[in-house]
Amino acid sequence: MTSKERIFAAFNGLPSDHVPLTTWCFGFGAPPELQWQRNGRPVEYWYSLRMEHIHTLPQAWTIEDDFARVQAWERWGVDDILDVSVPWSLNPTVIWEDRTEHKGESYPILAREYSTPAGPIVHSVRKTGEEIADGWVVQPEFVPLIEDFNIPRGVKHLVGTPRDIEKLKYLYAAPDNRVRQWFAERMEQIQAFAEDTGTVVQAWSAFGMDAVVWFTGVENAVLLAIDHPTDFHDLIDLIDSTDAARTQLAAEHPGVDLVVQRGWYSSTDFWSPSLFDEFLGGGIRRNAEITHRAGKKFAYVMTTGVEILGSRLADAGVDVLYFVDPVQDHIDLDTIRNAVGSEITLVGGTNSLSLVPENQNRIDNEVHKAIETLGKSGRFILHPADAIFPDTPVDGVKRLIEAWMKYR
Repeated sequence: MTSKERIFAAFNGLPSDHVPLTTWCFGFGAPPELQWQRNGRPVEYWYSLRMEHIHTLPQAWTIEDDFARVQAWERWGVDDILDVSVPWSLNPTVIWEDRTEHKGESYPILAREYSTPAGPIVHSVRKTGEEIADGWVVQPEFVPLIEDFNIPRGVKHLVGTPRDIEKLKYLYAAPDNRVRQWFAERMEQIQAFAEDTGTVVQAWSAFGMDAVVWFTGVENAVLLAIDHPTDFHDLIDLIDSTDAARTQLAAEHPGVDLVVQRGWYSSTDFWSPSLFDEFLGGGIRRNAEITHRAGKKFAYVMTTGVEILGSRLADAGVDVLYFVDPVQDHIDLDTIRNAVGSEITLVGGTNSLSLVPENQNRIDNEVHKAIETLGKSGRFILHPADAIFPDTPVDGVKRLIEAWMKYR
């Protein structure tokens, strides 16, 4: 079977030659035997273009590097998936000014002030300047609209009060013609490679509650939802509308197999089940419906809280759940399967923190249990959750692959 055939068998609960193994690279320090050359230099750290619009990488990473990563993993028998991140639009009337402020704090403050038709809006974060180890993403020298570094370092989050929501609609808008042209050109490259190699293509098109937290910060998001629910609905509706347009663009493209919505900030670590129902369920269901009308599969990311929220995801139309993680979620795999039912394909089963080569017994046991517990349904893909990082030992990844080949 090709990688695509094997993964689609798992998506549909059909027989295959074996349980697939995928990884997601977040700066993984690849072994020399799998590295390739780019501009005369070895590409030592691997990423994914899922990160393209939301992280600043310490090195260049191109679509050709994504293709080379797929082929490199294939040499070790590992399945891989190509990612495309669907952009959003900025209203063409918006302009901004960047500045650095010094207000007697320990760190300089980076600020970006936008001028929108609804008035000015400022986004400012501390530039902490800590030493970043090789391979890890870095804090940029300006304040991007979306970036995980912004959340804990925020001085003034983009949406600080309900009055800022009206301004945000000019910054996070549905794809315009320029974005649509970019997406068409990117997908032309991806589709040609994917069809030639039998590789699955997934488009990351929706941010949901992750966008709320990027725009407001964690505490402000919860307080806004509780103290100003009407305004919070307005914020959610704005994000859901843009997400739906991005999802539509992705789902309609013939080269996209799977559409993914982020949900790292949507779990019970942040939201009660009742708040999840009130603010998140509708957007997830809407994106699933758009995806299904195009004949594609819809995936959602949630690494904790699955026992409580898993059935809600199933009811909303989620086909694939990233990432089932017994370590982060402190949950038994049988409980996870029972919580989400038999119609959702589960991806995960082990955690990248377990990939310590001296701990071969743990790796072996986790892989064996995951495949025995979740693989029998036919709807399971083994994956070290969430990702393999610059500090993930290569020998640990090799041990994972050995255990997978033993039990798959």
